[in-house]
Amino acid sequence: MKTYSDTRDPAAVAWQRYSLHGETMGSRYSAVFFAAPGLDETAIRSRLFAAVDAVDRQMSSWKPDSDLNRLNDAPIDQWLTVPEELFTVLEAALGVSRESHGAFDIGVGDLVHAWGFGPGQGRIDEQQIHSLKAQPRRPASDVLEIDPGQRRVRKSAAITLDLSGIAKGYGVDQLAGCLDSLGITRYLVGIDGEMRARDSKPDGQPWAIAIEKPIRHLRDVMGVMELGDAAIATSGDYRHWVEHHGKSHAHTIDGARREPASNRLAAVSVVAPSCMLADAWATALLVLGENAGIQLAQERGMTALFVLHDGEGFKEISITAGTVSSDLQG
Repeated sequence: MKTYSDTRDPAAVAWQRYSLHGETMGSRYSAVFFAAPGLDETAIRSRLFAAVDAVDRQMSSWKPDSDLNRLNDAPIDQWLTVPEELFTVLEAALGVSRESHGAFDIGVGDLVHAWGFGPGQGRIDEQQIHSLKAQPRRPASDVLEIDPGQRRVRKSAAITLDLSGIAKGYGVDQLAGCLDSLGITRYLVGIDGEMRARDSKPDGQPWAIAIEKPIRHLRDVMGVMELGDAAIATSGDYRHWVEHHGKSHAHTIDGARREPASNRLAAVSVVAPSCMLADAWATALLVLGENAGIQLAQERGMTALFVLHDGEGFKEISITAGTVSSDLQG
């Protein structure tokens, strides 16, 4: 067992490093934390899994019996009571939708499926794509009505909700909340690259987060970001995509255009107080593109890293608290 002494603490408290992980949401979760030696790792692992499994069971588009799909199947104009976790995510999603002028839209489940990114992924339904493009479309923020007092939701029109742009971030927040409830205060938790940190390592060093190069078929580090008491999430065009008529389409859907987002952005990373918000805003800014996305991030005082395709390479634009701090060639 390796222990560490906190040099900032006169009592020189000893800390043990723990590293736990497991499967969830079609990916893996991880939790690295420092705490007193001798904790029951099996019990903590069980608590962590329960936290993310609840999110998956409620919000998965892939599970026919999820609470999300129960809402998708509910009749129009009928109130439906939903679990607290799902209500929290729906409320946050609608807020980001309004604040991003509709760029973040959870009402794109039908488009996600038609473009081959849902259950049965990889099979593009061209007939459905053409049909959806021809139909009038309203974003989820116009269709969903929420009642916080009774934690219920109803739809004013048929809509298929998809929470893939926010649920994973919320799952990370649930991991963080689980460790908080156990009195663990130095940690880095994540699901598939979406991360949330609290405090620092015992030696005072911040948590180091690797930022990947947005290159398909390659896992390589572009840079490192230091994180403390914050979360980070990334959306990009380099992990999930389909080929259609000789053109590559990434999985992030632009609801207004009824098709995958298409602009110069290769990836957007957002730092925010919660991973749920970082996740949603990374998706929104990716959809908005290099001009509108950067402008909105500046207006809102956000901290974000935009990586743009630039010939054979990349161009980085870093924004810190709304101020452009670098414009570098990658």
